[in-house]
Amino acid sequence: MVEPKCPHLKNTVFRLIEEFKSLKELKQIHAHIITSPKLPKPHQEYLITRLLFASALSESGSLCYATSVFKFIKNPTLSVYNIMIRAYASKISGAYNTHNLKSFILFKQMLFNGISPDCITFPFVIKECAIRLDSRVGCSIHGEAIKFGLFSDVYVQNSLVNFYSECGFLNSARKLFDEMLKRDIVSWNSMIIGYLRGGNLEMALELFRSMETRNIITWNSMITGFVQGGRGKEALQLFHEMQNSSNDKVKPDKITIASVLSACAYLGAIDHGKWIHGYLRRSGIECDVVIGTALVDMYGKCGSVERAYEVFKEMPKRDTLAWTAIISTFALHGYSKEAFDTFKEMEAVLVKPNHVTFLGLLSACAHSGMVEKARWCFDMMKRVYSVEPQLHHYASMVDVLSRAGLFEEVGELVRSMPMEPDVFVWGALLGGCKIHGNLVLGERVAQYLIGLEPRNHASYINLCEIYAKAGRFDDAKRIRALMKERGIRKEVAGCSLIEVDGLVLEFSVEGWPVPVTDEIVLVLNLFNNEIKGEGTMHYCNGILLDSEK
Repeated sequence: MVEPKCPHLKNTVFRLIEEFKSLKELKQIHAHIITSPKLPKPHQEYLITRLLFASALSESGSLCYATSVFKFIKNPTLSVYNIMIRAYASKISGAYNTHNLKSFILFKQMLFNGISPDCITFPFVIKECAIRLDSRVGCSIHGEAIKFGLFSDVYVQNSLVNFYSECGFLNSARKLFDEMLKRDIVSWNSMIIGYLRGGNLEMALELFRSMETRNIITWNSMITGFVQGGRGKEALQLFHEMQNSSNDKVKPDKITIASVLSACAYLGAIDHGKWIHGYLRRSGIECDVVIGTALVDMYGKCGSVERAYEVFKEMPKRDTLAWTAIISTFALHGYSKEAFDTFKEMEAVLVKPNHVTFLGLLSACAHSGMVEKARWCFDMMKRVYSVEPQLHHYASMVDVLSRAGLFEEVGELVRSMPMEPDVFVWGALLGGCKIHGNLVLGERVAQYLIGLEPRNHASYINLCEIYAKAGRFDDAKRIRALMKERGIRKEVAGCSLIEVDGLVLEFSVEGWPVPVTDEIVLVLNLFNNEIKGEGTMHYCNGILLDSEK
């Protein structure tokens, strides 16, 4: 006797799929779907598709299990193919993922089976090509989109703009962007992010200014891009503009705050940093481990070691990056004992250090002349924690040994390096030669560095100082004449950034900040007259200055 169909069973099973908590539950639901005689075939097919979606794309699911389910579907529909293509494109993390362009393979399979892709299919296949930086396959998918008449779809076009930007073809991305009949905010963001990633901040800013509306992704991309591009002052200006923007009505989130704190750290703008810290409390944004680490880094780089340590101690949870930030802060300011004491605490709570942690410890050793500690640290990072020393670790170790005048040990270390020493390794050795007046070795290293980087002024200047220290002034003059002949000068003018009443001012050998130039000239004139013994009176910013007093 055939059991009657249950009209409510489909909805019940659907709800179970939506609410499943583990892969085990999902497998039980799957077994019920394929064995229940009360489910008609159309309902079974629908529920299998929903189960496939849950397994492939939810956090509690399994792409491996979804693949097994997919293999047993006799005639996959477009929806089924789209689910699997999306899953493979979303789960990859880079060019060396084991899925090996699975979304593209499925795409070709569905074409072979006579199923035409739609505007959902293409963006995910193109996304995988963008992540893998596979320009050849991506361009072929572009051609397929044109062939199927879907090229004018805004979602397809957005994915192509992002693909060409990711692969570094910014001209192609911009051409496609300019030809779009309809653009949404994703179109603008994709093009802006492409310019930022390529280091073209001016073009990114030009597009940004052309936008009618912006979302949090737009603002975060611009602020982060300018911070990473070394233009911290403009990043702070963008942040203040974001707060005052009446059109966009967006509020800073954790990504914004972390980026702005990085800008404050870069500029040494501690007043701005303190304001951001207060803003966090007022706005109710959770000070998680990422924000806490950014605060520690900001206070440390702005010179407030005590405040950095206070923030660190207040953090409810600390990961490797947080511990590394406070260790690096101590190292930066010469608190080598505190750096190593903190490292012991880190070990005690079983937080594993990374290569940056050891770089901070080696830096602490260099600042304090702790040769034995540096040897211990360099040995332990590999022997105990399996952290292979990289070029910057070798450079730090060479710096420690060179400062101590242990040039024979430096030679042994450099010869033992598994990679070719770079300019930082040789530069650290040259610095030690300058400190100890090692003319013979210093001359050889400097000449080698000049051969590697003939336009780098540092090697010439260090060699001049070594010659001068040895009393070989004619050789020092010869090197300076060579610099002049080759047109070599410091690429970046020496400068200092000073924060006054929340305003970051840059004082450079090439000029002074415009807002305070007149005041600086007045004060310098006052000092000049004071030296000459001429009593004069000047007004400076509304204040009467009497040099006779």
